[in-house]
Amino acid sequence: MPRTPLIRAACTSAVAIGLSLATPGNASPAADVDQADRQAARELLEDILKIRTAKGYGQTRAQAELLADRLRAAGFTEDQIDIPTMTIEGEEVASLVVRYPGEEGSTEAPIALIAHMDVVDASTETWASDPYQPIEKDGYLYARGSVDNKAGVALLTSTFIRLKEDGYTPDRDLIIAFSADEETGMQTTRMLTQHPWVKEAEFALNSDAGVGSVDSEGLNPSYSIQSAEKTYATFHVTATNEGGHSSAPSADNALFDIADAIEGIRSLSFPVGFNDITRQMAEDLADAEGGDFASAMRTLLENPQDEDARAIVEANDAGTHFLYTTCVPTMLSAGSAENALPQKAELTVNCRILPGTSVQSVQDALTEAVDNPEISVELVGEPLESPVSPINEELFASIRGAVHAIYPDAPVKPSMSSGGTDGKEYRAAGIPTYGAGAITLVRPDDFRAHGIDERLPLESYYEQLTFWDVLLKDLAGEDDQ
Repeated sequence: MPRTPLIRAACTSAVAIGLSLATPGNASPAADVDQADRQAARELLEDILKIRTAKGYGQTRAQAELLADRLRAAGFTEDQIDIPTMTIEGEEVASLVVRYPGEEGSTEAPIALIAHMDVVDASTETWASDPYQPIEKDGYLYARGSVDNKAGVALLTSTFIRLKEDGYTPDRDLIIAFSADEETGMQTTRMLTQHPWVKEAEFALNSDAGVGSVDSEGLNPSYSIQSAEKTYATFHVTATNEGGHSSAPSADNALFDIADAIEGIRSLSFPVGFNDITRQMAEDLADAEGGDFASAMRTLLENPQDEDARAIVEANDAGTHFLYTTCVPTMLSAGSAENALPQKAELTVNCRILPGTSVQSVQDALTEAVDNPEISVELVGEPLESPVSPINEELFASIRGAVHAIYPDAPVKPSMSSGGTDGKEYRAAGIPTYGAGAITLVRPDDFRAHGIDERLPLESYYEQLTFWDVLLKDLAGEDDQ
């Protein structure tokens, strides 16, 4: 099937590529992904970056409709596109689900391809340019959501458009599922996991997870497949008393009590624990670091209770928080006037909990560390505990092949993250989920998601078109007809 003139009319000029990562052995883009494809994907990304889909602006429907229009123009029919809506705190939010039908009679379960359309809001006062007017500079595209996660939205949509226009038929259904409140509550995500097109998926590929990186010189690319996430849980630790005038201080002071509680929490240590994913991470880290660190890490792998080995590992700034649950005070609120003893002091403690460890057990550990029956330790909200996705060697081989189509020598390993994504909702719903979207290789100073002057390396964005093309055709058939 020829590509439609509507999509390709504006794509006659070459794409200006301002960034060339100095990575060895870069493969040429697949023949299916040409300059016109790059330009179309760039234009789609810029169009959705201009839509302020932060909470409170009511713009997620506008973005969903824009994407749906582009998909319809490429040949997707009305019965293959769904824009489910829900009202959250008085605001209508819209998600997008798209079904790319597989071969007739296929018995293979679908693959879900997930991203989120919402962003953390940004202020024009703190950015060097308007965060909702994308601008290119030195090979980067600056805009809110350029990395988190509108690049994923645009790449998956562009890939569906390109494959449809080329007449490609997968051997199983491919399902796009774009949520609308990943940054604030994931209510739309929970809804999407139960959507009739999504809930039967064999697994989900999350464009908002996985990590691609290079060093400060743009060398040594590496890639991780996010296969698990720690549970995010927040607790309020609260001390109360009668207060009084500051001119007549008392030893019975809510702030003193909270200070003691902080010391107890400071000394709290959770046990080292391994799952299939973190065991691989520990082995890889030992190989990379070498020396005493490697010996200590391998000792922990054999005996997680070895305190001497743990002390050596923790003394090395090598990112070892994946080994155990962490809890840390993040906020403190107390008092109402400078000349009054506080009647209440409240400490906020944020925990990142290993999969398989219950939130209740962490609350019990905090209560024991505080060691004061007059101080309450209360859970905030309803944290979601999600399992580790099983190691899927066949899928990992496909992801590895897609990465190596661009970076032939890059190591590709499974990982667990401490942050939260839509993936935890999918895992909790019984859909194994793997972060496979962040092949964008960024330098250490380029991690700006949620921050000021968020930016996307454009060359890496274009390379992801090849990544998704290679990956989906490997997972869903080359369609050689």
